[in-house]
Order: sequence, then C-alpha cells, then structure tokens
Amino acid sequence: MKPSTTAIRAAGGSVVSALGLLIAAGAALPAAAQVTLGTPATDPPRVEFGVGAFDITPDAKYKDSETAAEFRGEYHFGDVLWAISPFIGAAGTSDGGFYGSGGFGIDIDFGPNVILTPTAAAGYFARGSGTNLGSWWEFRTGAELAWRFPDQSRIGIAVNHTSNAGLTRRNPGEQSIVLTYSFPLNP
Repeated sequence: MKPSTTAIRAAGGSVVSALGLLIAAGAALPAAAQVTLGTPATDPPRVEFGVGAFDITPDAKYKDSETAAEFRGEYHFGDVLWAISPFIGAAGTSDGGFYGSGGFGIDIDFGPNVILTPTAAAGYFARGSGTNLGSWWEFRTGAELAWRFPDQSRIGIAVNHTSNAGLTRRNPGEQSIVLTYSFPLNP
C-alpha cells in the first residue's frame, strides 16, 4: 500500500523539525565552546558519500511527483577563499534522475566536533522517470549537520531544497534528506 501524500508530507515535516532541534541543540552548546567559520587548517579536502530520500514532500498537483531513493557523491576542496569551500558533485535517484552540480559551503564549527555547513549549488538536472522539476538547470540550497571525528572524517545529515527558482512556469521544487559520510584526502 502506497503511503498518502499527507502522510509523506507529515513525515517530511517531522524530519525537518527534528533537524531544527538538532541545530538548536548545537547552537546551545556551552558558552565555552568557540564558534568559528571555516575548517581548521588541519582539515584537508574530502570526499563525501550520501544516501537518503529525494522529494520527501511530493507536490500533489503533479502526478509525476513521488519520493525516490537518492545517492550522492561530492568532492569538497577545503577552504579556498577565507571560509568558503567549493565542491562538485553528482546525485542519482532510484527512478533514474541525475543532478550534477557545483557550489560552495561554509563550515560553522561549534567546538572541535559539531559542524553546521550551509550550502548552495547549481547544475544540470535530468528527471529520469521521476519528479519533473521544470528545467534542466536547477539550484540546490540546504545545510548539513555533522560530527567530525579525530581522523577528520565526518558523519552527518543534510537537508536540501532543489528548484529552478522560477526559470520556467513549472517549478514544484523538492526537498531531500540524506545521511552523509565523508573522509579526508591526505590526512
């Protein structure tokens, strides 16, 4: 039995609410924790892999909007310009969708282990047999909350919104949630 759109939207809202609580908890760390922008000088470039759900809140107006599994891979260059860290990546969905993009993020360190990384990217989108986002050019914004281990690897959760920002009449947008793991190159 396929879950109703209302149930899927409620689940998506719960996940976003939970992420909001995690971010609030990270922001409420003791005052002794120093918040810094950018990764420490010891953080090298890294490779990140992720798996999760694409279009967790499908738009009921469109018959082709449906949740699919998402698989993601990215290369993060490290801080290149002050705290700005560019990345390139590709994502695929279980219904044949593809998104190749480039963008940037800024690490906000809440002490040595908790990292919040807001990101923005743009790139080529091919829908496969899944959700039609209305354009071949799409923008992705979001944030990742991660835990950095002593070996500089990270595990986290990323929440993103992808849309064409009104480039075409059809612009349903989509939200995704992805569990991520990254490991450093040249540790």
